[in-house]
Amino acid sequence: MRNSMILKQGDKIGLVATARWIEQETVDIAMAQISEWGFIPVVGKHALSKNGQLAGTDKARASDLQMMLDDNTIKAIFCLRGGYGTIRIIDRLDFTLFTQFPKWICGFSDITILHAHINDKLGLPTLHCSMPYSFPTNTSDAIAQINAILKSESITISSEATSYNKIGEASGILVGGNLSILYSLLGTRYGFSTAGKILFIEDLDEYKYHIDRMMMSMKLAGKLDHIKGLIVGGMSDMKDNPVPFGMEIEEIILEHVAHLNIPVCFNFPAGHIEHNLPIRLGTQAALSVTTSGGKLSFL
Repeated sequence: MRNSMILKQGDKIGLVATARWIEQETVDIAMAQISEWGFIPVVGKHALSKNGQLAGTDKARASDLQMMLDDNTIKAIFCLRGGYGTIRIIDRLDFTLFTQFPKWICGFSDITILHAHINDKLGLPTLHCSMPYSFPTNTSDAIAQINAILKSESITISSEATSYNKIGEASGILVGGNLSILYSLLGTRYGFSTAGKILFIEDLDEYKYHIDRMMMSMKLAGKLDHIKGLIVGGMSDMKDNPVPFGMEIEEIILEHVAHLNIPVCFNFPAGHIEHNLPIRLGTQAALSVTTSGGKLSFL
């Protein structure tokens, strides 16, 4: 990890809204938590703007993020919430200065757009973690471990055993994020490579057949053929049609990787869940799945 990505007391952390609009309360929560960690919060100029369901115009949201990317005194950037909208600004961003002075980009869900681009095209790590909008409903450990990673403490994450797990071990760069967002990037110039990597997926509020369609598309696009391991986080609030799809979410996912001799870990504590533990995407990781459960460590 580059030294510039290890934060110390008094460093500045940027707060931006790249997707759905937020209330002042979310900004207040973010500022209080970041100050408690010993950092200085810096709020984007347009963070409280509204444009339909978005946090201001595309130009305004991109401008806030660009300013934080370019400012070398900003040592990490938190997206205040997800929802939808980050894909609308990705092609407006210039990462030239960011690559010279990298910093943590922190968030999940819709922020997968940034994770995928930065991990794949720039070869830099990002932090898949909870955002201030979700802090009030997160466990204390989920929030505390964000602080630990920002300060470069080593984290190992364990998950409980499930009958759907596939036992095995793998190591490689960890990539992924929200399945719906990854699916939306297929065939675009912001697509991503999964070959030789450990893939992480999670999702929220989808129909079972949607999950099947997205997994099928990932498979047809060759995104599952050469992965070294699969980690499945929260698949929260999944729905079914009046005529049932006929399979559980775990069975749907397993069907699409059944031809692979790789470890598969379900019920991983990350995603749209209360215990949304932070994981370092774009970095070397080791996955071990045994009869006792799964364990992910970062090398």
